[in-house]
Amino acid sequence: MPSSVMPTPRRGRPQPPAAVSAVGLRKSYGDKTVLDGIDLHIPAGSVFALLGPNGAGKTTTVQILSTLISADGGQAQVAGHDIATSPDGVRAAIGVTGQFSAVDGLITGEENMLLMADLHHLSKSEGRRTATELLARFDLTGAARKPASTYSGGMKRRLDLAMTLVGNPRIIFLDEPTTGLDPRSRHNMWQIIRALVSDGVTVFLTTQYLEEADQLADRIAVLNDGRIAAQGTAEELKRLIPGGHVRLRFADPDAYRNAAHALGAVTRDDEALALQIPSDGTQRELRSILDRLDSAGVEADELTVHTPDLDDVFFALTGGSDLRKEDLR
Repeated sequence: MPSSVMPTPRRGRPQPPAAVSAVGLRKSYGDKTVLDGIDLHIPAGSVFALLGPNGAGKTTTVQILSTLISADGGQAQVAGHDIATSPDGVRAAIGVTGQFSAVDGLITGEENMLLMADLHHLSKSEGRRTATELLARFDLTGAARKPASTYSGGMKRRLDLAMTLVGNPRIIFLDEPTTGLDPRSRHNMWQIIRALVSDGVTVFLTTQYLEEADQLADRIAVLNDGRIAAQGTAEELKRLIPGGHVRLRFADPDAYRNAAHALGAVTRDDEALALQIPSDGTQRELRSILDRLDSAGVEADELTVHTPDLDDVFFALTGGSDLRKEDLR
């Protein structure tokens, strides 16, 4: 498998302004290389998902970009500020919700919010107003005066994110924000993330839930062995993996035979009167198949497009499978 499958920027097409960008970012601990020169470009107002197995370097990437630790090499800018020369500017523009909750279980949800408001140097009136608004936004008003230790896992994650928003950040780093949540709580968190992005917030998301990346992310990067193995939209990544096909089913045996003759290299299922044609699912390929059927005067009764999912992509990129497409656009 190639060590990296990267999209090649089209010449003459300017990239949109980046909320987060990195070039050649490197980090090692002793003789272990955690990040081996990664490049990122994340447009403002979008969701970017960083996928990878445990130990791939996802959390390290978040820690570097949020100025919690320093890089050993490379450059990065967050909200227009260089992470090395202007860390205070970065910190003023971002919010970070880590894998482990920052909620203090010994005090109430409201007190957690007011404590965060104090840390952001808000006045008492402004802090109380902000806390009240955010608790309401995250459906926590009823539990606001209960100890946070009594909250469910989903409530704690919502409170954690509400605390992150006290400073009104325009870029939010969410490091595996739904780990351990039940499906309902996870979907609630997805709705919150979508609402944030609709308000113009940029979200940098790390996750091990492939469905989460598929549901939320405008662009996805797969990190493996400290390098970006591939990045693109979910659909672009799915087209990297062989196995996509179009399935045509016919009710009329004569139409089935005529279609098989017209299409040539197909896999036949004579019992089901179905044909399977290798395809990456693009509009151009579908049009070509339909044009050939039209030329033969044949109409399929059912057409379905099958493409690999992100599970296939993840295992191929991190498990040693050979990738055939070298260039995502």
